[in-house]
Amino acid sequence: MNATMVKFGYPSSLVKELEYWAILLRPAQATLGALVLAAKSDAAQFSALPAEAFAELADAARAVEQGLSRFRPYAKINYLMLMMVDPHVHFHVLPRYAEAQNFAGKSFADPGWPGVPDLKHQNQIGDAERGLLLDAMRQAFAAD
Repeated sequence: MNATMVKFGYPSSLVKELEYWAILLRPAQATLGALVLAAKSDAAQFSALPAEAFAELADAARAVEQGLSRFRPYAKINYLMLMMVDPHVHFHVLPRYAEAQNFAGKSFADPGWPGVPDLKHQNQIGDAERGLLLDAMRQAFAAD
């Protein structure tokens, strides 16, 4: 575990954990089902990850894409490695939708569609909806 993972809510936001990677529910839901794929090491440079983390990255990406597909069919998926504020290796994973998605009585827009995702946009949800979303995501990812 590292400080970046903690900032994104680990361990309470954990959707699925692998040996070298953790899949977390992104606190700011720029799109429905937005995740953070975080390396569990203290590496602050992508090239500094151990070889085993690179090998497992294929499994992590497969888990992300299959889990998100089971949760809600998405049109596209974006992996963004920004690391401008949070120093440890991580990707923001954004499922993309051509139309607004409904979940737990809320509408989730994707205002950047079909272009660059709008990370400043946050679909506002409360603790109850976040808990429902986390449960739904964990269930979708448990089928692996």
